[in-house]
Amino acid sequence: MITVSNLGMQFGGQWLFQHVDLQFLPGNCYGIIGANGAGKSTFLRMLTGELESTTGHIHVDPDKRVSVLKQNQNAYDEYTIMDTVIMGNKHLYEVMKEKDAIYMKEDFTDEDGLRAADLEAEFAEMGGWEAESDASRLLQGLGIGTEMHYDMMETTDPRLKLKVLLAQALFGNPDIVMLDEPTNNLDIEAINWLEDFLLDFPGMVIAVSHDRHFLNTVCTHTVDIDYGKIKMYVGNYDFWYESSQMVQAMIRNKNKSNQEKIEELQLFIQRFSANKSKAKQATARRKLLDKLTVEEMPCSTRRYPFVGFMPERELGKDILTVKDISVTIDGVKLLDKVYFSVNRTDKIAFVGENELAQTALMKVLMGEIEPDEGSIKWGISTIRSYLPKDNSEYFEGNKMELVDWLRQYSAKKDDVYLRGFLGRMLFGNDDVFKPVDVLSGGEKVRCMLSKMMLSGANVVLLDQPTNHLDMESIQAVNKGLEAFNGVVLLASHDHEMLQSTCNRVIAFQPDGTIVDYYGTYDDYLVKVGKKEA
Repeated sequence: MITVSNLGMQFGGQWLFQHVDLQFLPGNCYGIIGANGAGKSTFLRMLTGELESTTGHIHVDPDKRVSVLKQNQNAYDEYTIMDTVIMGNKHLYEVMKEKDAIYMKEDFTDEDGLRAADLEAEFAEMGGWEAESDASRLLQGLGIGTEMHYDMMETTDPRLKLKVLLAQALFGNPDIVMLDEPTNNLDIEAINWLEDFLLDFPGMVIAVSHDRHFLNTVCTHTVDIDYGKIKMYVGNYDFWYESSQMVQAMIRNKNKSNQEKIEELQLFIQRFSANKSKAKQATARRKLLDKLTVEEMPCSTRRYPFVGFMPERELGKDILTVKDISVTIDGVKLLDKVYFSVNRTDKIAFVGENELAQTALMKVLMGEIEPDEGSIKWGISTIRSYLPKDNSEYFEGNKMELVDWLRQYSAKKDDVYLRGFLGRMLFGNDDVFKPVDVLSGGEKVRCMLSKMMLSGANVVLLDQPTNHLDMESIQAVNKGLEAFNGVVLLASHDHEMLQSTCNRVIAFQPDGTIVDYYGTYDDYLVKVGKKEA
């Protein structure tokens, strides 16, 4: 159990949160949510003991082993992948290494023999003889094959390093696991495996995440950081979201009713306060008026941008035909005779481990690269807009102010319109004068979405649109794509977005071919055996 008592954290004279009293109980999974900057990662670092609180204290049962997902992927470069995972149980690893060092001695003494015997007993008691096989199962579940298990971390692909560190955090049956954005940079198969693992995990899990499907699948409780407070709710993210929206609506309705009563009473008092026959009624209503208050809506740190794609023209019958497209980059065949056609009602999910192939196809469709063979044909009624995974060419070294940058892509050039548009995308008064090359990753994505919305496109192509976005922006994009009356080609790791938006799935295979499925993303997962019906 973890007990949080009167916890507060202050930075630069400002309270991030204070007066926090919570209990985390074994067997539950807690999802920590909040807007960017609300203090999610800070709170998690306080729970791990990495940060000291300004006020209050945190008590963790000393008999429980706590495991934390490390963020420094280069910290284990001098170790093998296997050793890195086993180091998730620090004491087990130390016993293993001391035991091995004793056996390697040339002058093995009786004292060494006694110490080795003690270590062997302790090693066996901790399940040491199964350590490598347990670590191997975790690595394979996350998509790291056995041929890599004894490679050095230094030479390992950075994306795989993140998986190794996740395996480390899960290794050795810890009592408490703390994870900060565990699904970042994981492919969908690895995310599904992690969800299944945590659902069967008997201990306590505390996770910060922007992944709504992950939170909905594994979490029993939601810990919301907002209004400078931290509150815990029973239920997953969707339950919390629907409940919070309902509460907000109730407050708004109550305020509206009270405001109407206040206006009615004020009018009566103004009309009849000088009328002797009505004086008593006016006095009574004045007393009632004093009791009526308009409850202020809580000032939430959450801000939702407006994302809405408005097609300039209707789509015709012919949309897109892709015929026998092949693409080879750096000697690797990414696409091999890819063939499909797109209908006017299609919203297509691009999935599969080969993200390079998905990006290559989108670039071919947008005319940014030429295929080695094959052809594409767009319908004459189509207007296309593209959100690339890498948007650096639009911003790198560009000193244009944001409002001027957006003006390039807008039919309406006046400042009032553009600043209003940017305001809906969460760019405040001063933000519109920023040079675009200093924008954050999330701000750049919101800029690109703004560019797309101004295009009037009836076909949108989006390559990993949730990268760098907070949960509120992801929700806005999701709703925008759901409401869009046009064709969508979407490559994403966001399970919720794929499921709620798309009615067709194109799965990219390792050999460069594709498999075309008609139905939702969940239907596809059932068909390929990655999800139970």
